[in-house]
Amino acid sequence: MKKILLSVLVIATPFFVARTSAQCDSTTKMCSAHVIPPFVSDGQTYRAFVSSGENAQFNTTFFAGSTYRIAAGSGMTEGNLIFSIYSVDPNTGDRQLIFSNSQHNYAPYWDFKVNTTVEVSIEASLNPSSGKESGCAVMLIGFKQ
Repeated sequence: MKKILLSVLVIATPFFVARTSAQCDSTTKMCSAHVIPPFVSDGQTYRAFVSSGENAQFNTTFFAGSTYRIAAGSGMTEGNLIFSIYSVDPNTGDRQLIFSNSQHNYAPYWDFKVNTTVEVSIEASLNPSSGKESGCAVMLIGFKQ
């Protein structure tokens, strides 16, 4: 019985990984449609597999005087992902909410300009109204040249 179970796991695991990777690739393509000129991608794709009730967290630095665009999604329908951006005090670790797309009709992207260099933490979770139990959270960051 152990050999059968092990065989099933060995055979099924690559299919699960391939399916998850394909889902992330499709979501990335959807998000990249929002990072268009005059915005240029920072060259990174931020991905995490999230389940209902979990948060993915991405950390980055935004530099003074730059205009950024964050595009985020999960699955092939916009509005499935809630993303919230927090400034993080490097000395105390205190966080302050800068933006949440949940306050803007679950917008798939957001543009903003920072006046001072700031460390940020971006949290992403599945929108409960999407009905999804799990999915690939994808976020892209672009900046204006």
